[in-house]
Amino acid sequence: MFVLELTYTAPLERVEELLEAHVAWLDAQYEAGLFIASGRKQPRDGGVILAVGDDRAQIEKIAAADPFTVGGVCSYRITEFIATKTAPELAPFRQQLPSA
Repeated sequence: MFVLELTYTAPLERVEELLEAHVAWLDAQYEAGLFIASGRKQPRDGGVILAVGDDRAQIEKIAAADPFTVGGVCSYRITEFIATKTAPELAPFRQQLPSA
């Protein structure tokens, strides 16, 4: 599982110009089953996305295609973690620790 943290690198006015395209991109990732939660940070200086997947390269490629990235208004910090415990609703996304 991955936490994608977006930090705006441009004024909010520029971010707003790309917001509709960004939301369409988000919708496509939800439809593909890759994103399970997202939203704005408070204060509004970026956002956070919770993504599922086993391939970091795939997640990096998806983040690179975000209209916010393409438009040069944000940077991404991607953190991979092993979700060994979840709320019952997220049980399908639970992961096992790798064998030593």
